[in-house]
Amino acid sequence: MPGDRRTTVLRDREFRGLWLAQTLSRLGDQLARVALTVLVFQTTGSAPAAAAAYAVTMLPWLIGGPLLGWIGDRYPRRAVLITCDLAGAALIALMALPGLPLPALYLLLFVATLLGVPFSAARSALVRDVFPDDDRYASATAIGAVTGQFAQVAGFAAGGLLAAATTPRQALLFDALTFLVSAVLVRRTVADRPAAAAGPSRPGERHALAGVRLVFGDRRLRRLTGYAWLATFHTVPAGVVAPYAAGFGGGARTIGFLLACTASGTALAMVGLSRWVSADRRLLLLEPLAVLAGVPLALCVLAPGPVLTGFLWAVSGAGAAYQLAANVAFVRTVPDDSRAQAFALVAAGLVAGQGAGVLLAGALTVVVPSHLVVAGAGLLATLGALALWSAKQPAGVTITSAA
Repeated sequence: MPGDRRTTVLRDREFRGLWLAQTLSRLGDQLARVALTVLVFQTTGSAPAAAAAYAVTMLPWLIGGPLLGWIGDRYPRRAVLITCDLAGAALIALMALPGLPLPALYLLLFVATLLGVPFSAARSALVRDVFPDDDRYASATAIGAVTGQFAQVAGFAAGGLLAAATTPRQALLFDALTFLVSAVLVRRTVADRPAAAAGPSRPGERHALAGVRLVFGDRRLRRLTGYAWLATFHTVPAGVVAPYAAGFGGGARTIGFLLACTASGTALAMVGLSRWVSADRRLLLLEPLAVLAGVPLALCVLAPGPVLTGFLWAVSGAGAAYQLAANVAFVRTVPDDSRAQAFALVAAGLVAGQGAGVLLAGALTVVVPSHLVVAGAGLLATLGALALWSAKQPAGVTITSAA
């Protein structure tokens, strides 16, 4: 039973260590963003400078995703995690030094965030090493996704509280501590494995084109990447939730309610899919769930009230759980010796798409009612899902690595 396998996942010592390390890493990322934004604003009094500090944390993924993902394949993944955590702790601690010039703060933040790229890619690939079967891997992925969302929200909240209760520099030192604890967890709980990619590295494998050839050179991986990147449209509601709620007189409570509906729908659906649905059935549900993720957002064209909007967004969030099936299919298809590189490339495109999507949606709300912006995103998501469904390819093709 899938439920029994899920219990086994939670009992696995390696997974528990990776899970806690991922949670601490996500918490640390958000703490650093909030603390540095407050620190820059207190130092300069400039809102654009503070906003730039936050923006600097998004850029490393666009650069590091294509260029650094190979590290998690060419070196032992456990060593990559520990090294990134220790280096990140040192860089964050340096950011807490008083009197540090603003450009130096930006540079340290950029490099510290850049280290998160090989860390995340290696961690994602390592989970599959721990659970080579699809059902337990799906359970581990669902647990990681749900707790990752929680850690992101909690990190923002904790960062604000720490920056208010202490000082931004003290909050940064606490952030550095989370990286050290993460490194100790990985060191003590995760088994040491050899690098996935055997043999000497070739110069081309350290270039973005190697990952591009791997992911986009195969029809199935292109399609699964497309499903991952559809999240660009699914995150638009979160980007315009404030003007959307204001459109029918809602305030902070309405904003929180709507965001909670989306997150709850996704969390419950992911847990349900991993616990009670087999790997083969999940794969069959991938296409209809992807369509379901977009259709409720498109219905926002009717300008529903807050309660009905919450229901629609919850259904959309449940549909977005198709990402679990897409993730399992992706990791099943991509070769082990290129897995981290492939994960990093897909993540880079997703970060870029979500950032651009939210910025564009926010700009559109100046001239277009927010419910129409959400409806437009839902329509594009639905059309994209239908196009990917029509491009479905029968299984049975073997994919070679990027090596």
